[in-house]
Amino acid sequence: MPTKKIPASAAMLVKNSERYLAEVLAALADFDEVLLLDNGSTDRTLEIAAGFANVRVCKHEFTGFGPMKNLAASMAKHPWIFSIDSDEVPDAELVASIRAAVEHNDPNTVYTLSRLNHYNGRFIKACGWYPDILPRLYHRNYAGFNNRRVHESLQLGPNIHVRSLKGHLKHYSFQNAEGLIQKMQQYSTLYAEENRYRKTSSVFKAVLHGGTSFLKNYFLKRGIFYGADGLIISTANAQGSYYKYVKLYEHNRNMSVSLIITTYNRPDALALVLKSALAQTRLPQEIIIADDGSDRRTTEVVGKFARVSPVTVKHTWQKDEGFRAAQSRNRAIAAASSDYLIIIDGDMVLDPSFIADHIAVARKGRLIQGTRVLITKPRTEEILADRLLPLPDLSFYSGGIKKRLSALRLTKLSKLIAKRGNRKHKGIKSCNMGFFRDDALAVNGFNNDFVGWGREDSEFVARCYHSGMKRHNLKFAGVAYHLWHNEAERAALPQNDALLKATLNEKKTRCERGVDEFLETAAEQGGDAPKLSRVSHDLGTRNIFCREL
Repeated sequence: MPTKKIPASAAMLVKNSERYLAEVLAALADFDEVLLLDNGSTDRTLEIAAGFANVRVCKHEFTGFGPMKNLAASMAKHPWIFSIDSDEVPDAELVASIRAAVEHNDPNTVYTLSRLNHYNGRFIKACGWYPDILPRLYHRNYAGFNNRRVHESLQLGPNIHVRSLKGHLKHYSFQNAEGLIQKMQQYSTLYAEENRYRKTSSVFKAVLHGGTSFLKNYFLKRGIFYGADGLIISTANAQGSYYKYVKLYEHNRNMSVSLIITTYNRPDALALVLKSALAQTRLPQEIIIADDGSDRRTTEVVGKFARVSPVTVKHTWQKDEGFRAAQSRNRAIAAASSDYLIIIDGDMVLDPSFIADHIAVARKGRLIQGTRVLITKPRTEEILADRLLPLPDLSFYSGGIKKRLSALRLTKLSKLIAKRGNRKHKGIKSCNMGFFRDDALAVNGFNNDFVGWGREDSEFVARCYHSGMKRHNLKFAGVAYHLWHNEAERAALPQNDALLKATLNEKKTRCERGVDEFLETAAEQGGDAPKLSRVSHDLGTRNIFCREL
């Protein structure tokens, strides 16, 4: 009489897995279903799978180990999932233990197993490979993998019990050094991609982690007792640790920056701001003037600047229909092509280290609030009175500065006192604000419903907080000097306060009318010409000026 099948699905990711697949599938013969999620096999993997009646093959491009394992579980026939790799073979005792657990059917329990790792056919009980206890059997309605692309782990729901299974999982970890190197390269690259702009790294950190890894695996975790095999494994582990931090360092170092400058009919101040942008110790990849309906004078300033600028210059313009800063910024965000965006007002003269200070603390999921230094009216008039408009020498020692301490640039002190994790929308000012473009797109940018001065930046920040972002205040760094100007009319505050209140009460993460209204048009304008040009642009009725070296 044939054995009753185990009412569970063994879920497996495969790609060019022919070496051990037949042995693995034969060991899974008692499962009612073995689901293979293939991401591009070109060897005999699918041919081998076709020889087993309980195997079902699905295909999907690789999106990361965590997402792929969750996708496989969602496609499975049964809610009980046994997660297994294509080079792992369960012994008979483990299969019997899985059968008993599934038939007991306690969905609040996750089951762990003991994996025995092999190198070149030899069982290795060193180098961090033993003991290797892993949660692998779970009910998909109560547990699932996180979405990490590499080093994924099973996330347990509330009130979950963990119990162990009898038996072992034989793991053909690596056949030789080539396999170790290939896996090291794959995992270190995935780590760098997943943590890009989220974690810091340096060459020193890479050397430190690599060296520590070797000492730990070879000596503390007894790799030395396994001769040449122990030395090879320990060295490969150390290389993996070293390269993941080196690759992350290089990924982070290549971050591109767009400086967005909002303006409205103040060409003299804008000219100074643009000069200060080119005086940076770290230049942005592009400068975007977000114009809320200025006249021809501003267009002329931008055009002259674009002809001498060593970086790309874009001018987004919209018809003058009152104060519509939110919409103006969205047009610029849509036109931006960089990873990180810094927004300033068109009357903010930048300290030479302004962009470098922002980049030093830029992280995905972090909203940066830089330092604003107010300039008095007489000093502002004095600065703008010179027809040549030379870049003013502004610092802690300059005259005409309010709240002088805010003009100090002390980077070490800034790191010590930086306020991280702040989620207050009050006091936030978009006249000196930085964030990643992807984070802004996730909340649909600023809210185009805001017309008239006030609260459009607070409402944007509130949605960022609701989506999980945190605020980082740059004290004694990221300094910009705000030229004096008349106070804006505040007639629209009641209406704008109501919009902000609704966002806070409903904990909105997106607005209905935001940057997405301009993204399609911006995409159509990709690939700017390498020479200074006037490109017709539907983001506004004016032209965009572009110059690339």
